[in-house]
Amino acid sequence: MDDALDAARDHAADFLNAEGRDWRHVALGAALTVGFALAATAVATRAVPPQTRGLTGARKHEGPITERPRGPFSLILPAVFSATTLSALRVWNAPARPGRNTAMGLWAVAQAVNAVWLAARPTGRWTQILAAMSSAGLAAAFAHEARKLDPGAGKLAAPTGMGVRLANQAERGLGDAA
Repeated sequence: MDDALDAARDHAADFLNAEGRDWRHVALGAALTVGFALAATAVATRAVPPQTRGLTGARKHEGPITERPRGPFSLILPAVFSATTLSALRVWNAPARPGRNTAMGLWAVAQAVNAVWLAARPTGRWTQILAAMSSAGLAAAFAHEARKLDPGAGKLAAPTGMGVRLANQAERGLGDAA
């Protein structure tokens, strides 16, 4: 049992980039990143009421295809399990360097901008394009800065980069087999 607990701690420390960090530092980082993500989600959630899709709506293909989670976890799940929130926690736990503050600042700005766009609910084509481009640009900037500090954080923040890497490896493997 002790070996399993030690292995779980080691895996958690590796995943959170917390090797050698005091537990209070890791807990403060978790509280800050999750708290900020929850605050941004709360701002957006108040502006976007949940819509339900009944059986009649489903038959007529009306209403939302997916629904927001309900109950006590409705506010927590999207923010906590966001890849950028987990990536920001890895950046927080990275060794102190000037780039860490830049990356965390970009993450905070990205969260705030996303909350504003979700709350504003742009309907025009150009405002939707602006919302998408600003969100994608900030996410890319954060992923770039995160990658400088910790490659794992960069991969979490830009998961398609990992997908491209795997596809390239598969293609190389197919080329070797031919």
